[in-house]
Amino acid sequence: MPRFEVMHGNQAIAEGAIAAGCRFYAGYPITPSTEIAEILSDRLPEVDGVFVQMEDEIASMAAIIGASLGGTKSATATSGPGFSLMQENLGFAIGSEIPCVVINVQRVGPSTGLPTKAAQGDVMQARWGTHGDHPIIALSPGSVQDCFDLTVKAFEFSEKYRTPVIVLADAMVSALEERIAVPCTGELAVYERPRPTGSPQDYLPFAFTRGGVAPLAPFGEGYRYHVTGLLHDERGYPTEDSALASRWWEHMHSKIDDNLDDILLYEERHLDDAEVALIAYGGTAMAADRAVSLAREQGIRLGLLKLQTIWPFPEARVRALAQGCRRIIVPELNFGQLRAEIERVAAGATPVEGINKADGTQITPGEILEVVRRKTGPEA
Repeated sequence: MPRFEVMHGNQAIAEGAIAAGCRFYAGYPITPSTEIAEILSDRLPEVDGVFVQMEDEIASMAAIIGASLGGTKSATATSGPGFSLMQENLGFAIGSEIPCVVINVQRVGPSTGLPTKAAQGDVMQARWGTHGDHPIIALSPGSVQDCFDLTVKAFEFSEKYRTPVIVLADAMVSALEERIAVPCTGELAVYERPRPTGSPQDYLPFAFTRGGVAPLAPFGEGYRYHVTGLLHDERGYPTEDSALASRWWEHMHSKIDDNLDDILLYEERHLDDAEVALIAYGGTAMAADRAVSLAREQGIRLGLLKLQTIWPFPEARVRALAQGCRRIIVPELNFGQLRAEIERVAAGATPVEGINKADGTQITPGEILEVVRRKTGPEA
């Protein structure tokens, strides 16, 4: 049986990382993610892990890449400005298929912005911030329980698909305190990185398999291989061979695209009969959930699709929803970053409307209901 504890979101992220097997953290303090580093600076030594405060976010990303290549589950945490600094090394980790977890607790930007206020302005940066036509996995916790559970999932997906995974939190859930269920020791199924079992001579560290990945040998265990940010062959050596490049791209995208049933996480509420659907993520999903309860009390058939995986985007589910309801409303603390993606997928099947703020204040259930009522009443 799990134990129940009261935690805030940043604490739940830190404890989720420990539970998932993270044993190396490198980071630089930045509001509103700093508590994650503070907690892990205490907790990691207790489990024989290593905490290092780096000189900046560029070095932090480089350090967790190196730790991962050494065979250790690794993570860093930051906010928007630091996430921007990490992008080049994030691209290196994507291209060289190095597992690691990057936590971004979003705040209002650009530049220094409002360091203590929540926002959701890094959604597209999480998808396209680094260079190249690459796949990525980004998870968005919408509660303190999600902070714990999705951090565990982030490490699982990172190791399983050999890719950096972004936990795209925000200052709403990071500071929120809730009672959550925490698995007791031995109750949590932790995904461990597969190791090669064949001879070092036959080892292909970057085998271009469709829908899967090669086992990753830790440095120093007898499996010699080359790691580069250049496009490479299956042994890691740079190449400009177009046929190999095509095989590499097929492998890189298929390891994500062929496993969407595993990667795409979302929760649904009252969508079976919904005339109007909310699509929300992160801290804004809490207000959306309450708005659904209030609407139902008033006879308004409102439903909620709460996205926990935002990249890759759950196109099939959103497309089906668009074909089955009269309106989709997207509340988010930006000026329509995910709404644009929903509009693309809906392809005109139903109107898509946004509720948008980026001023450091929250979207309330009442504000959502006000928009819902504009064209919806108890007779809907």
